[in-house]
Amino acid sequence: MEILITIVSISGIATLLAILIVLADKFLNNYGQCNISINNGDKTFVIQGGQNLLSSLAEQKIYIPSACGGKATCGLCKVKVVDGAGPLLPTEEPFLTEQEKLDGVRLSCQVKIKRDISILIPEEYFSIKQYKATVMKINDMTHDIKEFSFRLDEPTTIDFKAGQYMQIETKPYGKIKEKAIRAYSISSSPSDKNHIELIVRRVQGGICTTYMHDYLNVGDQVILTGPQGDFYRRDDSESYIFMAGGSGLAPIKSIIMDIVEKGLDKEMYFFFGAVTKKDLYYIDYFTQLEKDYPKFHYIPALSGPLPEDDWKGDVGLVTNVMLQHIKDGSEMHAYLCGSPGMINACIKVLTGVSFREDKIFYDKF
Repeated sequence: MEILITIVSISGIATLLAILIVLADKFLNNYGQCNISINNGDKTFVIQGGQNLLSSLAEQKIYIPSACGGKATCGLCKVKVVDGAGPLLPTEEPFLTEQEKLDGVRLSCQVKIKRDISILIPEEYFSIKQYKATVMKINDMTHDIKEFSFRLDEPTTIDFKAGQYMQIETKPYGKIKEKAIRAYSISSSPSDKNHIELIVRRVQGGICTTYMHDYLNVGDQVILTGPQGDFYRRDDSESYIFMAGGSGLAPIKSIIMDIVEKGLDKEMYFFFGAVTKKDLYYIDYFTQLEKDYPKFHYIPALSGPLPEDDWKGDVGLVTNVMLQHIKDGSEMHAYLCGSPGMINACIKVLTGVSFREDKIFYDKF
């Protein structure tokens, strides 16, 4: 009985403290109305203080690129703060260079608005929009990858550069009580302005991927925000190599489709790395494209093919396979999409065959 009374007492005290903290934040940390000035006063508005800068801007339909939805794990939501940000937080430090710190660059998701603030953001951010969309198709691509096709309902059209990404907003499900926001690369062609396709790989325990794989159905409505990102094709090269693994195929597919549809005379090598044959997808599409477009070369590689795969293609890590086909990249551009480890390995190998680092573009996910 004494143990039970002790447990109840501790729980009661903890609950009381939590209530007091909430009340203190509401009444003692009442920052009142604060002004946000953007680009030297080109845009100004008034908000209630206490929110972070990322969400405050979103409420004004100004969407700062962010892949993690404001969790301080992606480091993409950078803005330059001229005045009013407060001290730099430890959560921001890993994502900022020394020069960025000197220039006043901050992560907007970590800047809490407590007083008037003045910021500078690129003009292209004003073209990022929020879209209401409907799920039209869901295709199983592999055992852990699905492709989602969305019809844009409001607005009904979009302009994006091949390689960019969209954010999707999930709804509460199961034990998840709050919405989440995550970013996924667009896999469809920019020529289709009424639809968006996303390729999503299941992440064990991932809030958003679990929602999309297990809870999202055809006919459901979602909120998409974009387009975002600076991973897109530059046009000052006649030869490209593309390297990807898993769902990293998405932006590469979009870029390749864009080149082919525009009839551009570009030499292209697409190296796709997987472990076994069950991890490959879009094989028929790229194989047929190789036949129809003589300057396109499709090289899938398996690092651990199984006997039952009866694999006749290239075997090994995608970086090593690339070296068997490309001996000099001094006049080429490289576009990479995959895990940070894969990207780092690719950059090391590419620079070893004369690729210029400023001509290597990548999207880490």
